[in-house]
Amino acid sequence: MPFVPSPRQAGVSSWFDTRAGVSLLAAEQAGIVAGLRSRPAQPWLWIAPTPPLDAKLDLQARGLRLRWRADGYEGDLRCALPLPVVAESVQSVVLQHVPLQGLDVLLEECERILIPGGRLWLYALNPYSPYRLRWQRRGLRALSAMSWRQRVQAAGLRCLGQEGYLGPAWRVETGVDVQTPAPWPWRAVCVLEAEKRVAAMIGPTPAAVRWRPAVTI
Repeated sequence: MPFVPSPRQAGVSSWFDTRAGVSLLAAEQAGIVAGLRSRPAQPWLWIAPTPPLDAKLDLQARGLRLRWRADGYEGDLRCALPLPVVAESVQSVVLQHVPLQGLDVLLEECERILIPGGRLWLYALNPYSPYRLRWQRRGLRALSAMSWRQRVQAAGLRCLGQEGYLGPAWRVETGVDVQTPAPWPWRAVCVLEAEKRVAAMIGPTPAAVRWRPAVTI
């Protein structure tokens, strides 16, 4: 199914090129890189609104870095949905501020390409943060953490723990204090982590052993 552009999302990516948008991406990058480096055995997929701030990141394993656009994705390859990635071949997926248009199809694709035990990290704008006043009239839309959890779980993934929040609350800034997720819902970015879990096959039932008393002759 091809990616369908939304007129309400026009020009969204341009906001992430502004100082206010770059501040958020800078706060998120350390956590994204740490997550990908913690699971280096298999390939990964990272979808973002702009290229990584540091193009020379050493992420150890092979991966695809894509930017979303109105007509699909570009970067290490140019494509639309469905993603040209083999099923259950990716260990980690990062979705960074992806548009809401076509979101459910994208989440289903993430579930398809993740290996059992694979992780999804989702970074989204927090509609309850004062920082929303910097992006609210720029064509961006945001969901509550509860809505994100419902959509992620509807795609077949299981959310892990509670959501965290990072980034500035109002001031445009970067630093260690805004890069660490915390349970403070006034920060600009909501972070969710989910895992693909597959039900194990039922093993064979052991045969019943009946105890028989010794017979004396």
